[in-house]
Amino acid sequence: MPSSVFDSILFRDSWSTEEMRRVFSDENRVQKWYDVEATLASEQAAFGILPREAAGEIMRNAKVEKVDLAAIAVAMREAKHPLVPALRALQKLCKPELGEFLHYGPTTQDVLDTGTMLQLKEAHAVVLRDLRGVGRALYGLAERHRATPMPGRTHGVQALPITFGHKCAIWLREVSRHRERLAEAEKRVFVGSLVGAVGTMASFGPDALELERRVLQRLGLGQADISWQPARDRFAEYANVLGLVAGTLTKIASEVFALQRTEIGEIEEPFNPGKVGSSTMPHKRNPSISEAMITVGRTLRYNVAILQETLVQVHERESAIWKMEWKALPEICLGLSFLLAQGSHVLEHLVVKPERMRANLDLLGGLLLSERVMFFLAERLGKQTAHEVVYEAAMQVQEHGEGFESVLGRDPRLADLDLKPILDPTTYVGLAPELVDRALARTKAEGWLD
Repeated sequence: MPSSVFDSILFRDSWSTEEMRRVFSDENRVQKWYDVEATLASEQAAFGILPREAAGEIMRNAKVEKVDLAAIAVAMREAKHPLVPALRALQKLCKPELGEFLHYGPTTQDVLDTGTMLQLKEAHAVVLRDLRGVGRALYGLAERHRATPMPGRTHGVQALPITFGHKCAIWLREVSRHRERLAEAEKRVFVGSLVGAVGTMASFGPDALELERRVLQRLGLGQADISWQPARDRFAEYANVLGLVAGTLTKIASEVFALQRTEIGEIEEPFNPGKVGSSTMPHKRNPSISEAMITVGRTLRYNVAILQETLVQVHERESAIWKMEWKALPEICLGLSFLLAQGSHVLEHLVVKPERMRANLDLLGGLLLSERVMFFLAERLGKQTAHEVVYEAAMQVQEHGEGFESVLGRDPRLADLDLKPILDPTTYVGLAPELVDRALARTKAEGWLD
Protein backbone atom coordinates (compact mmCIF):
# COMPACT_ATOMS: atom_id res chain seq x y z
CA MET A 1 0.00 0.00 0.00
CA PRO A 2 1.90 3.09 -1.21
CA SER A 3 1.95 6.18 0.99
CA SER A 4 4.48 8.47 -0.73
CA VAL A 5 3.40 10.68 -3.64
CA PHE A 6 6.22 9.09 -5.64
CA ASP A 7 4.73 5.62 -5.20
CA SER A 8 1.03 6.48 -5.15
CA ILE A 9 -0.85 5.14 -8.16
CA LEU A 10 -2.98 8.27 -7.99
CA PHE A 11 -0.31 10.95 -7.59
CA ARG A 12 3.02 9.57 -8.80
CA ASP A 13 2.71 10.95 -12.35
CA SER A 14 2.21 14.42 -10.89
CA TRP A 15 5.56 14.18 -9.11
CA SER A 16 7.84 12.07 -11.31
CA THR A 17 8.11 10.03 -14.49
CA GLU A 18 7.90 6.27 -14.90
CA GLU A 19 11.37 6.22 -16.43
CA MET A 20 13.01 7.87 -13.42
CA ARG A 21 11.02 5.72 -11.01
CA ARG A 22 12.56 2.68 -12.68
CA VAL A 23 16.04 4.13 -12.15
CA PHE A 24 15.42 4.40 -8.41
CA SER A 25 13.29 1.30 -8.02
CA ASP A 26 14.23 -1.37 -5.49
CA GLU A 27 14.89 -3.75 -8.36
CA ASN A 28 17.44 -1.45 -9.95
CA ARG A 29 18.93 -0.51 -6.60
CA VAL A 30 19.63 -4.12 -5.61
CA GLN A 31 20.81 -4.94 -9.12
CA LYS A 32 23.40 -2.18 -8.87
CA TRP A 33 24.63 -3.66 -5.57
CA TYR A 34 24.94 -7.02 -7.24
CA ASP A 35 26.72 -5.46 -10.22
CA VAL A 36 29.34 -4.09 -7.84
CA GLU A 37 29.74 -7.41 -6.07
CA ALA A 38 29.95 -9.43 -9.31
CA THR A 39 32.45 -7.09 -10.94
CA LEU A 40 34.59 -7.06 -7.82
CA ALA A 41 34.58 -10.86 -7.65
CA SER A 42 35.55 -11.09 -11.31
CA GLU A 43 38.52 -8.76 -10.90
CA GLN A 44 39.58 -10.38 -7.63
CA ALA A 45 39.69 -13.71 -9.45
CA ALA A 46 41.95 -12.12 -12.07
CA PHE A 47 44.30 -11.10 -9.26
CA GLY A 48 44.19 -14.58 -7.74
CA ILE A 49 42.46 -13.33 -4.60
CA LEU A 50 39.60 -15.77 -4.98
CA PRO A 51 38.92 -18.80 -7.25
CA ARG A 52 37.73 -18.12 -10.78
CA GLU A 53 35.00 -20.67 -10.21
CA ALA A 54 33.70 -18.61 -7.29
CA ALA A 55 33.70 -15.43 -9.37
CA GLY A 56 31.80 -17.18 -12.15
CA GLU A 57 29.25 -18.51 -9.69
CA ILE A 58 28.69 -15.09 -8.16
CA MET A 59 28.40 -13.42 -11.55
CA ARG A 60 25.89 -15.98 -12.82
CA ASN A 61 23.62 -15.51 -9.83
CA ALA A 62 23.95 -11.76 -9.29
CA LYS A 63 20.57 -11.09 -10.90
CA VAL A 64 17.87 -9.31 -8.96
CA GLU A 65 15.15 -11.36 -10.63
CA LYS A 66 16.55 -14.44 -8.89
CA VAL A 67 15.92 -13.13 -5.37
CA ASP A 68 12.79 -12.30 -3.39
CA LEU A 69 12.82 -8.59 -2.61
CA ALA A 70 9.93 -8.88 -0.19
CA ALA A 71 11.83 -11.52 1.80
CA ILE A 72 14.94 -9.32 1.75
CA ALA A 73 12.86 -6.44 3.12
CA VAL A 74 11.62 -8.60 6.00
CA ALA A 75 15.18 -9.70 6.74
CA MET A 76 16.36 -6.05 6.68
CA ARG A 77 13.86 -5.18 9.39
CA GLU A 78 15.18 -8.03 11.50
CA ALA A 79 18.88 -7.48 10.81
CA LYS A 80 18.68 -3.66 11.02
CA HIS A 81 21.21 -3.65 8.18
CA PRO A 82 20.74 -2.32 4.62
CA LEU A 83 22.94 -4.78 2.70
CA VAL A 84 23.54 -8.06 4.55
CA PRO A 85 20.09 -9.56 3.78
CA ALA A 86 20.60 -8.90 0.05
CA LEU A 87 24.03 -10.54 0.26
CA ARG A 88 22.61 -13.56 2.07
CA ALA A 89 19.94 -13.95 -0.59
CA LEU A 90 22.62 -13.95 -3.30
CA GLN A 91 24.85 -16.30 -1.36
CA LYS A 92 22.02 -18.84 -1.08
CA LEU A 93 21.87 -18.98 -4.86
CA CYS A 94 25.55 -19.96 -5.06
CA LYS A 95 27.14 -23.28 -4.25
CA PRO A 96 28.01 -23.16 -0.54
CA GLU A 97 31.77 -23.36 -0.94
CA LEU A 98 31.74 -20.69 -3.67
CA GLY A 99 29.29 -18.30 -2.09
CA GLU A 100 31.75 -17.87 0.78
CA PHE A 101 33.81 -15.57 -1.45
CA LEU A 102 30.98 -13.06 -1.92
CA HIS A 103 31.64 -9.54 -0.58
CA TYR A 104 35.32 -10.31 -0.13
CA GLY A 105 36.81 -7.12 1.27
CA PRO A 106 34.42 -4.22 0.76
CA THR A 107 32.36 -2.57 3.46
CA THR A 108 28.65 -1.93 3.12
CA GLN A 109 29.14 1.72 2.26
CA ASP A 110 31.47 0.80 -0.60
CA VAL A 111 28.71 -1.20 -2.23
CA LEU A 112 25.85 1.18 -1.50
CA ASP A 113 27.77 4.32 -2.48
CA THR A 114 29.01 2.78 -5.71
CA GLY A 115 25.56 1.39 -6.44
CA THR A 116 24.03 4.82 -5.86
CA MET A 117 26.56 6.35 -8.25
CA LEU A 118 25.52 3.85 -10.90
CA GLN A 119 21.89 4.82 -10.42
CA LEU A 120 22.77 8.50 -10.44
CA LYS A 121 24.69 8.07 -13.68
CA GLU A 122 21.60 6.52 -15.27
CA ALA A 123 19.54 9.43 -13.99
CA HIS A 124 22.15 11.85 -15.33
CA ALA A 125 21.68 10.54 -18.86
CA VAL A 126 17.92 11.11 -18.58
CA VAL A 127 18.43 14.63 -17.23
CA LEU A 128 20.80 15.60 -20.05
CA ARG A 129 18.44 14.20 -22.68
CA ASP A 130 15.39 15.96 -21.29
CA LEU A 131 17.28 19.20 -20.69
CA ARG A 132 18.08 19.13 -24.39
CA GLY A 133 14.34 18.92 -25.07
CA VAL A 134 13.71 21.99 -22.95
CA GLY A 135 16.54 23.79 -24.71
CA ARG A 136 15.22 22.99 -28.17
CA ALA A 137 11.76 24.27 -27.25
CA LEU A 138 13.20 27.50 -25.87
CA TYR A 139 15.41 27.94 -28.92
CA GLY A 140 12.35 27.67 -31.17
CA LEU A 141 10.33 30.15 -29.11
CA ALA A 142 13.17 32.66 -29.00
CA GLU A 143 13.74 32.36 -32.73
CA ARG A 144 10.07 32.72 -33.68
CA HIS A 145 9.39 35.62 -31.33
CA ARG A 146 12.71 37.48 -31.50
CA ALA A 147 10.83 40.65 -32.49
CA THR A 148 7.40 40.04 -30.94
CA PRO A 149 6.86 43.09 -28.68
CA MET A 150 5.36 42.73 -25.21
CA PRO A 151 5.43 44.61 -21.94
CA GLY A 152 8.48 44.06 -19.78
CA ARG A 153 7.65 44.07 -16.09
CA THR A 154 9.65 44.89 -12.98
CA HIS A 155 8.32 44.74 -9.41
CA GLY A 156 5.20 43.10 -10.89
CA VAL A 157 4.14 46.09 -12.99
CA GLN A 158 4.80 47.26 -16.54
CA ALA A 159 8.20 48.89 -17.04
CA LEU A 160 9.41 49.07 -20.68
CA PRO A 161 8.74 47.13 -23.89
CA ILE A 162 10.71 43.94 -24.53
CA THR A 163 10.19 41.06 -26.94
CA PHE A 164 8.91 37.64 -25.97
CA GLY A 165 11.88 36.13 -27.76
CA HIS A 166 14.19 38.10 -25.48
CA LYS A 167 12.51 36.58 -22.42
CA CYS A 168 12.84 33.07 -23.89
CA ALA A 169 16.47 33.62 -24.90
CA ILE A 170 17.33 34.53 -21.30
CA TRP A 171 15.78 31.24 -20.19
CA LEU A 172 17.66 29.41 -22.93
CA ARG A 173 21.04 30.73 -21.86
CA GLU A 174 20.29 29.87 -18.24
CA VAL A 175 19.47 26.30 -19.26
CA SER A 176 22.65 26.22 -21.34
CA ARG A 177 24.72 27.13 -18.29
CA HIS A 178 23.06 24.34 -16.35
CA ARG A 179 23.98 21.90 -19.09
CA GLU A 180 27.57 23.10 -18.85
CA ARG A 181 27.54 22.71 -15.06
CA LEU A 182 26.25 19.15 -15.37
CA ALA A 183 28.97 18.26 -17.87
CA GLU A 184 31.70 19.82 -15.74
CA ALA A 185 30.52 17.95 -12.64
CA GLU A 186 30.79 14.52 -14.26
CA LYS A 187 34.49 14.01 -13.62
CA ARG A 188 34.17 14.99 -9.97
CA VAL A 189 30.87 13.31 -9.16
CA PHE A 190 30.78 9.97 -10.94
CA VAL A 191 33.39 8.01 -9.02
CA GLY A 192 33.02 4.79 -7.08
CA SER A 193 34.39 3.51 -3.80
CA LEU A 194 36.21 0.30 -2.81
CA VAL A 195 38.20 1.39 0.21
CA GLY A 196 37.06 -0.84 3.05
CA ALA A 197 35.78 -0.11 6.52
CA VAL A 198 37.70 3.10 7.29
CA GLY A 199 38.99 4.03 3.85
CA THR A 200 42.50 2.54 4.08
CA MET A 201 41.94 -0.38 1.64
CA ALA A 202 43.51 -2.74 4.17
CA SER A 203 41.11 -5.58 3.32
CA PHE A 204 42.00 -5.58 -0.39
CA GLY A 205 45.71 -6.38 -0.16
CA PRO A 206 48.75 -4.81 -1.86
CA ASP A 207 47.07 -4.44 -5.26
CA ALA A 208 44.10 -2.56 -3.82
CA LEU A 209 44.47 0.58 -5.93
CA GLU A 210 44.75 -1.30 -9.22
CA LEU A 211 41.91 -3.60 -8.22
CA GLU A 212 39.68 -0.63 -7.46
CA ARG A 213 40.64 1.10 -10.71
CA ARG A 214 39.79 -1.98 -12.79
CA VAL A 215 36.49 -2.65 -11.04
CA LEU A 216 35.34 0.94 -11.35
CA GLN A 217 36.48 1.18 -14.95
CA ARG A 218 34.31 -1.81 -15.83
CA LEU A 219 31.39 -0.19 -14.03
CA GLY A 220 31.91 3.05 -15.96
CA LEU A 221 32.96 5.10 -12.94
CA GLY A 222 36.08 7.06 -12.09
CA GLN A 223 38.48 6.38 -9.24
CA ALA A 224 38.83 8.82 -6.36
CA ASP A 225 42.27 9.80 -5.11
CA ILE A 226 41.31 8.90 -1.53
CA SER A 227 38.29 7.67 0.40
CA TRP A 228 35.19 9.84 0.12
CA GLN A 229 33.11 7.93 2.65
CA PRO A 230 33.19 10.87 5.09
CA ALA A 231 33.34 13.48 2.29
CA ARG A 232 29.89 13.81 0.75
CA ASP A 233 30.57 16.84 -1.41
CA ARG A 234 30.11 14.85 -4.63
CA PHE A 235 26.47 14.08 -3.97
CA ALA A 236 25.93 17.55 -2.53
CA GLU A 237 27.44 19.22 -5.60
CA TYR A 238 25.34 17.20 -7.99
CA ALA A 239 22.20 17.88 -5.95
CA ASN A 240 23.00 21.60 -6.00
CA VAL A 241 23.25 21.61 -9.79
CA LEU A 242 19.98 19.69 -10.12
CA GLY A 243 18.49 22.24 -7.74
CA LEU A 244 19.61 25.03 -10.08
CA VAL A 245 17.96 23.27 -13.02
CA ALA A 246 14.79 22.84 -10.99
CA GLY A 247 14.88 26.50 -9.98
CA THR A 248 14.96 27.64 -13.60
CA LEU A 249 12.13 25.32 -14.62
CA THR A 250 10.07 26.46 -11.64
CA LYS A 251 10.70 30.08 -12.59
CA ILE A 252 9.53 29.42 -16.15
CA ALA A 253 6.41 27.71 -14.81
CA SER A 254 5.78 30.69 -12.51
CA GLU A 255 6.06 33.05 -15.49
CA VAL A 256 3.61 31.00 -17.52
CA PHE A 257 1.28 31.01 -14.53
CA ALA A 258 1.54 34.79 -14.18
CA LEU A 259 1.21 35.64 -17.87
CA GLN A 260 -1.80 33.33 -18.28
CA ARG A 261 -3.84 35.40 -15.79
CA THR A 262 -7.11 36.50 -17.33
CA GLU A 263 -6.20 40.17 -16.98
CA ILE A 264 -2.89 39.61 -18.80
CA GLY A 265 -3.58 36.66 -21.11
CA GLU A 266 -0.36 36.88 -23.15
CA ILE A 267 0.46 33.17 -23.16
CA GLU A 268 -1.32 29.95 -22.22
CA GLU A 269 -0.05 26.51 -21.34
CA PRO A 270 -1.24 23.64 -23.57
CA PHE A 271 -4.87 22.65 -23.27
CA ASN A 272 -6.12 19.20 -24.17
CA PRO A 273 -9.72 18.03 -24.63
CA GLY A 274 -10.95 16.63 -21.34
CA LYS A 275 -8.73 18.83 -19.16
CA VAL A 276 -10.91 20.10 -16.32
CA GLY A 277 -10.23 23.34 -14.49
CA SER A 278 -12.86 23.15 -11.79
CA SER A 279 -15.51 20.81 -10.39
CA THR A 280 -17.93 23.74 -10.05
CA MET A 281 -16.85 26.29 -12.69
CA PRO A 282 -16.97 24.62 -16.11
CA HIS A 283 -15.37 27.58 -17.89
CA LYS A 284 -12.02 27.38 -16.10
CA ARG A 285 -8.84 26.67 -18.08
CA ASN A 286 -6.35 26.69 -15.25
CA PRO A 287 -2.55 26.66 -15.67
CA SER A 288 -2.57 23.33 -13.82
CA ILE A 289 0.65 21.96 -15.37
CA SER A 290 2.54 25.08 -14.37
CA GLU A 291 1.05 24.94 -10.89
CA ALA A 292 2.16 21.33 -10.51
CA MET A 293 5.66 22.28 -11.63
CA ILE A 294 5.77 25.05 -9.03
CA THR A 295 4.70 22.59 -6.33
CA VAL A 296 7.35 20.03 -7.25
CA GLY A 297 10.07 22.64 -7.72
CA ARG A 298 9.52 24.23 -4.34
CA THR A 299 9.58 20.94 -2.46
CA LEU A 300 12.60 19.70 -4.42
CA ARG A 301 14.76 22.54 -3.16
CA TYR A 302 14.31 21.42 0.44
CA ASN A 303 15.80 18.04 -0.47
CA VAL A 304 18.78 19.90 -1.88
CA ALA A 305 19.18 21.51 1.54
CA ILE A 306 19.23 18.04 3.13
CA LEU A 307 22.29 17.16 1.04
CA GLN A 308 24.06 20.16 2.56
CA GLU A 309 23.49 18.59 5.97
CA THR A 310 25.32 15.43 4.90
CA LEU A 311 28.56 17.37 4.51
CA VAL A 312 28.98 17.51 8.29
CA GLN A 313 30.07 14.03 9.43
CA VAL A 314 31.83 12.69 12.53
CA HIS A 315 34.97 10.53 12.21
CA GLU A 316 35.45 8.15 9.26
CA ARG A 317 31.80 7.30 8.67
CA GLU A 318 28.45 8.21 10.18
CA SER A 319 25.40 6.24 9.20
CA ALA A 320 22.88 8.67 10.66
CA ILE A 321 24.01 11.34 8.20
CA TRP A 322 24.71 9.02 5.27
CA LYS A 323 21.18 7.59 5.25
CA MET A 324 19.65 11.02 4.57
CA GLU A 325 21.00 10.68 1.02
CA TRP A 326 18.78 7.65 0.50
CA LYS A 327 15.75 9.92 0.75
CA ALA A 328 16.96 13.17 -0.72
CA LEU A 329 18.90 12.08 -3.82
CA PRO A 330 16.19 9.90 -5.39
CA GLU A 331 13.49 12.44 -4.63
CA ILE A 332 15.50 15.23 -6.26
CA CYS A 333 15.95 13.17 -9.42
CA LEU A 334 12.33 12.04 -9.41
CA GLY A 335 11.02 15.56 -9.01
CA LEU A 336 13.35 16.92 -11.65
CA SER A 337 12.22 14.26 -14.11
CA PHE A 338 8.68 15.64 -13.79
CA LEU A 339 9.84 19.24 -14.19
CA LEU A 340 11.86 18.41 -17.31
CA ALA A 341 9.11 16.35 -18.94
CA GLN A 342 6.35 18.83 -18.23
CA GLY A 343 8.58 21.81 -18.97
CA SER A 344 9.34 20.43 -22.42
CA HIS A 345 5.64 19.79 -23.04
CA VAL A 346 4.56 23.25 -21.96
CA LEU A 347 7.24 25.04 -23.97
CA GLU A 348 6.81 22.93 -27.11
CA HIS A 349 3.07 23.60 -27.20
CA LEU A 350 2.92 27.01 -25.55
CA VAL A 351 0.17 29.24 -26.92
CA VAL A 352 1.66 32.69 -27.56
CA LYS A 353 -0.74 35.59 -28.13
CA PRO A 354 1.08 38.47 -29.87
CA GLU A 355 -2.13 40.44 -30.31
CA ARG A 356 -2.77 40.43 -26.57
CA MET A 357 0.83 41.42 -25.92
CA ARG A 358 0.41 44.33 -28.31
CA ALA A 359 -2.84 45.43 -26.65
CA ASN A 360 -1.24 45.30 -23.22
CA LEU A 361 1.52 47.62 -24.41
CA ASP A 362 -1.14 50.35 -24.60
CA LEU A 363 -2.70 49.75 -21.17
CA LEU A 364 -0.84 52.67 -19.59
CA GLY A 365 -1.78 55.10 -22.33
CA GLY A 366 1.79 55.83 -23.31
CA LEU A 367 3.37 55.79 -19.85
CA LEU A 368 5.30 52.67 -20.81
CA LEU A 369 7.46 55.01 -22.93
CA SER A 370 8.28 57.47 -20.11
CA GLU A 371 11.98 56.62 -20.28
CA ARG A 372 12.07 57.23 -24.02
CA VAL A 373 10.21 60.52 -23.68
CA MET A 374 12.55 61.61 -20.89
CA PHE A 375 15.67 61.04 -22.99
CA PHE A 376 14.01 62.74 -25.96
CA LEU A 377 13.26 65.82 -23.84
CA ALA A 378 16.70 65.74 -22.22
CA GLU A 379 18.20 67.16 -25.39
CA ARG A 380 16.14 70.30 -24.81
CA LEU A 381 15.71 70.47 -21.05
CA GLY A 382 18.57 68.48 -19.58
CA LYS A 383 18.19 64.98 -18.20
CA GLN A 384 17.28 65.82 -14.60
CA THR A 385 14.77 68.48 -15.57
CA ALA A 386 13.30 66.17 -18.19
CA HIS A 387 12.87 63.49 -15.51
CA GLU A 388 10.94 65.95 -13.32
CA VAL A 389 8.73 67.06 -16.19
CA VAL A 390 7.88 63.50 -17.22
CA TYR A 391 7.41 62.43 -13.59
CA GLU A 392 4.90 65.19 -12.92
CA ALA A 393 3.02 64.38 -16.11
CA ALA A 394 3.00 60.67 -15.34
CA MET A 395 1.63 61.19 -11.85
CA GLN A 396 -1.12 63.42 -13.23
CA VAL A 397 -2.03 60.77 -15.80
CA GLN A 398 -2.24 58.03 -13.18
CA GLU A 399 -4.16 60.11 -10.64
CA HIS A 400 -6.61 61.88 -12.96
CA GLY A 401 -6.83 59.54 -15.95
CA GLU A 402 -5.68 62.06 -18.52
CA GLY A 403 -3.74 61.14 -21.66
CA PHE A 404 0.05 61.19 -21.35
CA GLU A 405 0.55 62.93 -24.66
CA SER A 406 -2.03 65.60 -23.95
CA VAL A 407 -0.64 66.37 -20.48
CA LEU A 408 2.85 66.79 -21.91
CA GLY A 409 1.48 68.91 -24.75
CA ARG A 410 0.17 71.50 -22.28
CA ASP A 411 3.71 72.27 -21.14
CA PRO A 412 4.71 75.41 -23.12
CA ARG A 413 8.28 74.17 -23.36
CA LEU A 414 7.07 71.14 -25.32
CA ALA A 415 4.23 72.59 -27.36
CA ASP A 416 6.10 72.41 -30.67
CA LEU A 417 7.16 68.76 -30.27
CA ASP A 418 5.49 65.82 -32.02
CA LEU A 419 5.56 62.99 -29.46
CA LYS A 420 3.45 60.46 -31.38
CA PRO A 421 6.41 58.60 -32.95
CA ILE A 422 8.13 58.54 -29.57
CA LEU A 423 5.08 56.91 -27.96
CA ASP A 424 5.01 53.86 -30.24
CA PRO A 425 5.97 50.95 -27.94
CA THR A 426 6.82 48.60 -30.78
CA THR A 427 9.76 50.77 -31.80
CA TYR A 428 11.40 50.90 -28.36
CA VAL A 429 12.60 47.36 -27.73
CA GLY A 430 16.24 48.33 -27.85
CA LEU A 431 18.56 45.62 -29.11
CA ALA A 432 16.23 42.83 -28.04
CA PRO A 433 16.05 41.11 -31.46
CA GLU A 434 19.79 41.38 -31.97
CA LEU A 435 20.46 40.09 -28.46
CA VAL A 436 18.22 37.13 -29.19
CA ASP A 437 20.17 36.40 -32.35
CA ARG A 438 23.39 36.59 -30.34
CA ALA A 439 22.09 34.15 -27.73
CA LEU A 440 20.85 31.75 -30.40
CA ALA A 441 24.17 31.84 -32.23
CA ARG A 442 26.06 31.13 -29.01
CA THR A 443 23.78 28.22 -28.17
CA LYS A 444 24.06 26.78 -31.65
CA ALA A 445 27.85 27.00 -31.53
CA GLU A 446 27.91 25.05 -28.28
CA GLY A 447 26.31 22.14 -30.12
CA TRP A 448 24.40 20.67 -27.19
CA LEU A 449 21.02 20.90 -28.93
CA ASP A 450 22.11 18.75 -31.87
